[in-house]
Amino acid sequence: MAGQAEFDLLMIGHFAKDQIVVDGRRTEACGGGVYYGSIALRRLGKRVAVATRLHADDFPLLDELTEAGVRVHADPAPETSGIENTYDASDMERRRCRPLGFAGPFAYRDLPDWTAQIYVATPIIAGEFDRYFIESLAKRGPVALDVQGFVRVREGEHLVFRDWPDMARGLACITYLKVDLAEAELLTGTSDPVLAARRLAEHGPREIVLTQTSGLTVLADGQVTQAPFRPRSHAGRTGRGDTCFSTYLGMRLTESPGEAARVAAAITTLKQEQPGPWRGSMADVEALLASERSGDVERR
Repeated sequence: MAGQAEFDLLMIGHFAKDQIVVDGRRTEACGGGVYYGSIALRRLGKRVAVATRLHADDFPLLDELTEAGVRVHADPAPETSGIENTYDASDMERRRCRPLGFAGPFAYRDLPDWTAQIYVATPIIAGEFDRYFIESLAKRGPVALDVQGFVRVREGEHLVFRDWPDMARGLACITYLKVDLAEAELLTGTSDPVLAARRLAEHGPREIVLTQTSGLTVLADGQVTQAPFRPRSHAGRTGRGDTCFSTYLGMRLTESPGEAARVAAAITTLKQEQPGPWRGSMADVEALLASERSGDVERR
């Protein structure tokens, strides 16, 4: 089945119109896992498709994806999703998030009948998918899920983290799970990334991809790989997790978990230095990995 798939990865989630505020200066930017992830995957030469929802007036924003070689299916929605991300330039690691719009839930019946080696659910906010959508998707093939779409909840003018009551049943049909350290602590009660990954894996996911400020932790087949992020700046902080998870999945199609983790961490390092999607090359990645192996890793 995998060899006959039309695409390497089918990414499903809201395309977003975000606002990024740094020290009071506001800029508009496209966002969402389908945006950051699909363009980065195309730079790796992967066959990528996107299924998304947004207001019909914003469909021209999808041209950036099609021009990059991404196959796009878009359904019209009452509004386009978006998040206002507010940072202090002195600490680009911390941000305040405010919802700007929500394109509504996906209906499984509306998905195109495309086949892929991995089906990637990249929700921005809780409510895009329910457990039944994920269970139906898993009948097609391996599912990768960013857990933020089940724990990042809209409450009025705020986005807050809440527990996922149905987590055990939801994770039972997931092959690749992405969490950040804050989400992992919420769901497992520990801030130790390795212990948190092991506890999440008990519910069924075969591989756990956990991101935090310092880097990436991957648990696969009982083995742990940790790889650092070493950016010279955090100007491209928004989209870090989306880039890391998608490129890990893309590399896993042909590489071991350890090698996929190292490449994804290097790409994420480079992505954080520039706003927008990663548009580099494997030559850039290989040069960074070579510098790390030689001990020249400060890059500051």
